[in-house]
Amino acid sequence: MLDDVPQDIAHNRPAPTAAASGTWTLGDLPVHRLGFGAMRLTGRVAFSSGVPRDRRTSLRVLRQAVESGVNHIDTASFYFSALRSANELINSALAPYPEGLVIATKVGPWRDPSGEWSWATPGQLRGQVEENLRQLGRDHLDLVNLRVRGRDSLAERFGALAELRAAGLIRHLGVSNVTAEQLAEAREVAPVVCVQNRYSLQGGSPDADGLLRACGAAGIAFVPFFAIAGEGREQGAAASGEPAEVLAVARAHDATPAQVRLAWTLAQGPHVLAIPGTGDPAHLAENVAAGALRLTPQELELLDGLHRAG
Repeated sequence: MLDDVPQDIAHNRPAPTAAASGTWTLGDLPVHRLGFGAMRLTGRVAFSSGVPRDRRTSLRVLRQAVESGVNHIDTASFYFSALRSANELINSALAPYPEGLVIATKVGPWRDPSGEWSWATPGQLRGQVEENLRQLGRDHLDLVNLRVRGRDSLAERFGALAELRAAGLIRHLGVSNVTAEQLAEAREVAPVVCVQNRYSLQGGSPDADGLLRACGAAGIAFVPFFAIAGEGREQGAAASGEPAEVLAVARAHDATPAQVRLAWTLAQGPHVLAIPGTGDPAHLAENVAAGALRLTPQELELLDGLHRAG
């Protein structure tokens, strides 16, 4: 609906859509590089046990995301809080799903109704896949990421998912929270179309930059989580807490610090995708608009220095 399209007030024209971020192909599925993470739809803080977000607002955010050109949504069956399930919200808001919408989910960890965490054995992964299928109302999953804990071998668990892919329940496979060695191990079992690791302007594992470059060389998407929040900032940060470098670039573009962080993330390579999450329609519009923000070489050099400093 036209009324729901965010407007660039200064120029009286529609704001940029997610298409401005460019396109990458996950296996054989083209997606805009600016996507949407569903985790925060379930509570004001990730996995919150407090008061959940207003359901109507969460549904509105999902519909607005798709209307704004987002065609890559990241979710998981363990994204839930007291009264909200991200998968159920996605199903309610978007089914029947529009053509070209790619929904990625994760398996490995799971939570019981009380919120206690456990990790699936290889034999339990089929149940997790089937749970995602039920909640999303799908007959197959576009992309399933195996979330890894620690540095143990993932071959047996990834092999179990490869069998489900061969059976037609999964279209493409990815891995999450992995090292370069674990990625190589997974690729010996089955094709990997994406790596979803923690990475941001001021955060990430010691080998994150090397893994990002290796993914680019192999044609594998690199999908950072917490790209805006960074280390220790998952609950958000006021502008006054931002480094001077980020604030300077934001002022130069009349942008928010979060938009600068997203733009820097996308500038790390054409294979880098962003999946910022929010439950607020205004923040969603800001995130989508960040896909059109182009930083100068000098600004990227300035922010790269901040990144190297950690």
